[in-house]
Amino acid sequence: MLTFMNIRAFIIHLERSEQRRRQAEWIIAHCPISCEMIAAVDGLVMDTEAARAYQPDLLKPHYPFELRKSEIAVFLSHRKCWQRIVSEGLDAGLILEDDVEFDPLALQAALDLAKKAGPGAYVRLPKSQRESAREISAMAGATQLFIAKGIGLGAMAQLVTIAAARKLLAATESFDRPVDTFMQMRWHHGVRVFSVQPNSIREISGELGGSTIHKKFAFFTKFKREIKRSNYRLKVAYLSRRSGQP
Repeated sequence: MLTFMNIRAFIIHLERSEQRRRQAEWIIAHCPISCEMIAAVDGLVMDTEAARAYQPDLLKPHYPFELRKSEIAVFLSHRKCWQRIVSEGLDAGLILEDDVEFDPLALQAALDLAKKAGPGAYVRLPKSQRESAREISAMAGATQLFIAKGIGLGAMAQLVTIAAARKLLAATESFDRPVDTFMQMRWHHGVRVFSVQPNSIREISGELGGSTIHKKFAFFTKFKREIKRSNYRLKVAYLSRRSGQP
């Protein structure tokens, strides 16, 4: 079981995003553990050395889309948080994006349950409450800590232990897909990924001027992307089963 003697929350905040600054300050004021903002990598001014970490077609199955600069920047921002966890010798870090809202008491309850995942865990607090459990590790009332049948997308809130952060840093010196998609590749990074739900995490990007990542596509382009996405997800599911990962 994890102790919370040495844990900190990091809010990934893009400094030029003035609309999200107030929400980041709200998170600091209401987060049940010590919390600070960490400057997100800015895709518009990203240096060449940082951008070089992106290496298309690095892993199998090949990710079918080229990453946008904003997606590269998000991955690098999460790596920045993992590095802080390791460099400061934290037991774990709670990584939050700056467009989340939560009930403080419910979040504390979710964190209390998450610590039962043990050393080496990466515990997702997904905004979607629709993941189904393959293996339930602990319960507190209606809240469950479990290993999901399939890891969902999104990286808005997660508790990352120092052992998990070390593994992820080693596995992502180069990367070829978004951070949440990479986390689905359990057979590659070797980290035990759990989920806690319900957890009260809610995305409010629409109230803050919209997403800083997603892009709109024409209908036909969107249709072709969905076909590629479906094929990719089937390959991920197959490799997950073949590797023996839950």
